[in-house]
Amino acid sequence: MRTLLLVLLQVSGVLSGPDPAQMESAPDLGYKPVPANLVLPDGMKLGAPSSVVFDRSGHMLVFNRGEHPLMELDAQGTFVRAFGEGQYVRPHGMRIDPDGNIWTTDVNGHTVTKMNAKGEVLMTLGTRGQAGRWNETTHLMQEPADIAFGPGGDVFIVEGHGRGEGRVLRVDKTGKLVATWGSTGKGPGQFDQPHSILVRNGQVLVADRENRRVQIFDLNGTYISEWKFAGLPCGLFLAPNGDLYLASGFAGQILKLDSTGKAVAMMGQPGKGLGEFGEAHYMTMTPAGDIYVADTVNAVLHKFVKK
Repeated sequence: MRTLLLVLLQVSGVLSGPDPAQMESAPDLGYKPVPANLVLPDGMKLGAPSSVVFDRSGHMLVFNRGEHPLMELDAQGTFVRAFGEGQYVRPHGMRIDPDGNIWTTDVNGHTVTKMNAKGEVLMTLGTRGQAGRWNETTHLMQEPADIAFGPGGDVFIVEGHGRGEGRVLRVDKTGKLVATWGSTGKGPGQFDQPHSILVRNGQVLVADRENRRVQIFDLNGTYISEWKFAGLPCGLFLAPNGDLYLASGFAGQILKLDSTGKAVAMMGQPGKGLGEFGEAHYMTMTPAGDIYVADTVNAVLHKFVKK
């Protein structure tokens, strides 16, 4: 039986085994880990995955910290193409908007990039290598982590992953600033390393990682409520059927949440074995219900199937 002794690794926050103090208790989600078995060209390697999504065609896109930052694979996990070489400093978040465009964040490059399905760049927000506060004069960003999509084509961006001030930016489809809110701190509407963002039922959900909570706002940034967690909330995901999931980073858990933010099912734990996490960063789900999780610390793309 696996020991439950907690050993801290050199990377801050990373656990080598389960820590009950950081983990939610809930029924089993009903999944089991299996090897992802990606088929890549000879000599090509997948870097540490930071995010993973599925596009309209059912193909998987993996955003990773390797030589080929964007990799597309078919439904069987066979390599289709790679792109984005030389364009990123530290890949982080990735989402696909309702029109099928690919959005990525470069947390150390301080940019958000919009591409069409072919990978052609349509718009870049921020200036690569320059950190700063966004306004109508500077158009700078600082450590953008994740993107979400609201009504009328508006885009919501959460920034301040590490050293930057935690904020939410709302821009329209042309990149013009509509609204912004947030600051560094622990109070309502303040953040400590906000890590993920999602628009759901007319509300904006922000995974406020180091404050161990998800904050809920209206579309204009008015604070509504928050959900507290034992671990560090990393990645919010809305399944096609409307179910809400949370990847709880170093706690090594995938949580299914109800409408009040309570974990109603869970799977996973920290470790190095099959299906065990160094950091459960961001997740996605196939149309058939398989779950993939990008693990930046173990540098593994995890796959889980229903039992």
